Amino acid sequence: MLASILSYIPGWGVFYQAGIALLVPIIASRLYKTLHSYVGSGRGPQASGNGKVSNRRAQSDTALPQTAPPAAAFSGNFAADLHFIKEAIGGNSDLHFREFTLTKLQAKGVLMYVDGMQNDRLLNLKMMQFLMFEATAESLSASGIAEHLLPFSNLREASNLEELNKSVLFGHAALLIEGMPKGLLIQLPGGPNRAIAEPVSEALLRGPRLGFSEVLSENTSMLRRQGFSDQLELKTYRAGSSVQKDLVVAYIKDIVNPELLEEVQTRISKIDIDFLAESGYIEQLIEDNYLSPFQQVQSTERPDRVITALLEGRIAILLDGTPFALIVPVTFSMLLQSPEDYYDRWLPGSFLRMLRFSAAFMALMAPSLYISFISFHPGLIPTELAITIIKTRQGVPFPSLIEVLILEISIEILREAGIRLPKPIGPAMGIVGGLIIGDAAVNAGIVSPFLVIVVAVTAISSFSIPMYSAGITLRLLRFAGMIFAAILGMFGTILFFLLICSHLTRLKSFGVPYLTPVSPFRPRDWKDLFFRVPLAMMKRRPAMMKTKNSKRRS
Repeated sequence: MLASILSYIPGWGVFYQAGIALLVPIIASRLYKTLHSYVGSGRGPQASGNGKVSNRRAQSDTALPQTAPPAAAFSGNFAADLHFIKEAIGGNSDLHFREFTLTKLQAKGVLMYVDGMQNDRLLNLKMMQFLMFEATAESLSASGIAEHLLPFSNLREASNLEELNKSVLFGHAALLIEGMPKGLLIQLPGGPNRAIAEPVSEALLRGPRLGFSEVLSENTSMLRRQGFSDQLELKTYRAGSSVQKDLVVAYIKDIVNPELLEEVQTRISKIDIDFLAESGYIEQLIEDNYLSPFQQVQSTERPDRVITALLEGRIAILLDGTPFALIVPVTFSMLLQSPEDYYDRWLPGSFLRMLRFSAAFMALMAPSLYISFISFHPGLIPTELAITIIKTRQGVPFPSLIEVLILEISIEILREAGIRLPKPIGPAMGIVGGLIIGDAAVNAGIVSPFLVIVVAVTAISSFSIPMYSAGITLRLLRFAGMIFAAILGMFGTILFFLLICSHLTRLKSFGVPYLTPVSPFRPRDWKDLFFRVPLAMMKRRPAMMKTKNSKRRS
């Protein structure tokens, strides 16, 4: 009797696994808090518990009063001012000084501009010809020149010589005329730009073929051309301490939450960096939790995605020099949605969206489940399938973890090589390389054929995620899940999934919970989550955005 009872008591290995399963989340939580407090002491803007932005470096800078040196004013002497300008910026080889004489005004003048940043045709045929031969004896005040002589809309006075120098280097043309008390700044944008093309990273079968370019003015005009609205507002900021760039914050005035807008503007104003090479810099500097593997800012090349996000109460950030705009706040479900879900009818759109959620789960958990079943719980596999898998693994010299790592790392290397190679040979190299390596590895007995199927399904599933950066996150976490599964089996796989869910429930993007509307539970927003209801039933904007106007027309 006692012996039969003792036979049902698990062995010491089960208790050992249970003890480790209890210690892992405690150690992970302590490690996360230690890293967060250590790195947070020297990083940029981070969100505090009350939703405000804290920046120790910015606070220390403002604590010390600083007075800027007085800017050099115009002297009124043409030769002296021109000499000061040449001394300050004349060493630039791409800066042109075109000196000329205004015939009818009997005065000297000089036109300054940077090569490639102005419309040379307008400068030479219109402006120079007009000034040299057609300008009449008008008042030589700056207002008189601007008002009566020069037929340009974007023209203004420079308040001092330093402003004139900076503006010339930033792309303006500067005009200095003898007898005129101040210089004039004229903006005639020009220079080589690439043609507007279809977005590369967000291709659609049905939808607009228009994508952002690297020119900020073109991108803002694309937003304007999405539809006529007097509520679309664009605010321009200049960021960067050594090399400055313009960025634009876009929102719908009568929809956006004022607190969200203030938070975005605060974080942008506290960016302290030498140069913003790409919008990814902004994304890393304004996100709530930089230690999280999940992105809290969405990037896109599509103007239609941006305008629909603005109509939901979100805010877009556009940076000069990059075709990728940023959307905040973001939730996890947004990363698995595609604009095509709304362009197709609701049944196909819902089916494809649920397919993507299933593919995301497979891309994250399939290798971990394979290791758990093969190494620890083969009894959970149907008998006939288990026999088939055992036959395919005969002769494989490595444990399941090493077997999976060999194949997964090979796939990742092939994927990265296919991206970096020239476009004509990149896709061919990936396909041929995958076939050759997979077939050779199976024939050599390094991996089993069943594992090749699992890894192939995992790779294909990761390709179905619309956001490339979200796919990278799942690929990275997949390796962590495999280690959990190799140590604790199915216990480790479940623990890994619960840790991911626990982290996502605590993560926020500009004050919006990352798993909304699942957690916190908002049943009204489930109409556009795993499936999409017909447009006629989507009468309200997402409740999580707390917009001024919650009703929308559908």
